[in-house]
Amino acid sequence: MDVSQLLSSINVITSSGQLATADPQQRAQLSRACDQLKSLCESPLEKTIQLLFAGHQAIAIRLAIDLKLFDVITSRSSEASDGIFTLQHVLADVKADPKLILRIMKFLASMGILEQPSTDTFKPTAFASAYVSASPLSAAVIHFTHFLTFISRLPEYFDTKGWKNPENLEDSPFSFALGTQSRYFDYLSSKPYYQTAFNTVMASSYRRSEKNWFDFFPVEEKLKLENPSDVLLVDVGGCQGEDLYTFKKKFPNLPGRLVLQDLPHVIEAGKIPNGIEGQGYDFFDEQPVKNARAYYLRNVLHDWPDKQVVEILSRVREAMNSQSLLLVEEKAMPETDVPLMAAVGDMSMMVSFSAAERTKKEYECLFNQAGLRLTGFWKPEDASEMQPALFEATLF
Repeated sequence: MDVSQLLSSINVITSSGQLATADPQQRAQLSRACDQLKSLCESPLEKTIQLLFAGHQAIAIRLAIDLKLFDVITSRSSEASDGIFTLQHVLADVKADPKLILRIMKFLASMGILEQPSTDTFKPTAFASAYVSASPLSAAVIHFTHFLTFISRLPEYFDTKGWKNPENLEDSPFSFALGTQSRYFDYLSSKPYYQTAFNTVMASSYRRSEKNWFDFFPVEEKLKLENPSDVLLVDVGGCQGEDLYTFKKKFPNLPGRLVLQDLPHVIEAGKIPNGIEGQGYDFFDEQPVKNARAYYLRNVLHDWPDKQVVEILSRVREAMNSQSLLLVEEKAMPETDVPLMAAVGDMSMMVSFSAAERTKKEYECLFNQAGLRLTGFWKPEDASEMQPALFEATLF
């Protein structure tokens, strides 16, 4: 097929409506194929322009979100049979300069989020409703555009620090950007708007794995207890207990106690599900639950530099006996061909905490430093690049 035939085929597909019936997996495959095709077609100049001005587009969406413009657009367009609304319709509900609102909406139209049939009329595309206030995607825009504030200072940070890899929690790129020794989570707690956005993003279904760890880990073979009064599983840093609750629903007859641990204020503020014991605990302190069959940490270690990771693991190791397992669920970075979103996650951990997304070898090294031996590495065969792995470790 020559280029003209390929172009003709693409135009036929995009104008035929065939993609409307594609399922999510097919859409993802097509999107990746389109990305590969685009990378072969664009010049270095075109690639650079796309990268440089991506921030402008993100900020344009952020401005509209802060103004609750998408809420108004969705409401107003639903009142018209053709979905078209005017600038005057928006002005009644958005308190901002009309000229500014018009500029923002024109920008959104250039991005394909709105259509602009005439000078002062607009129509939302399918993307517009994704950014209403109740959407987790709007929270993601707030969170990540705010995070650009810190990322933009990386060149200065590394120039000042002699281009050394960040390894000190008290001297992170985040603290440098803010000119303080405040830690990222402490800072967020003082900024309700950004804390709310962060919490929404962290709790979003978009972040949940395709499969739970106990869907591909041999639970009934590995987690056996004879005495139901013994502790079966401790979820260390488990927030509100969603993972333990889902685990209990899948294995209702598995003997043993389930213990949820997090900071005292998290446990006190939450509604702990029935059948799960809540316990206030800081994972840098001595582990109060001794000799449990398994200790589980999900997305904990990537928030910390190597030194603190070893400390956290050591506290668990001190509480384990020869029958205990440590189960750690984290993304395992590939040694080569790192996916873009994995690289983005790694940079985010570096900026926020002087931490990292790590490879299997790097985690194994940290386990060894804490006196633990990696005995298993579990991941579904059909797992996507975003599916975390489950590391299994025991005492040496």
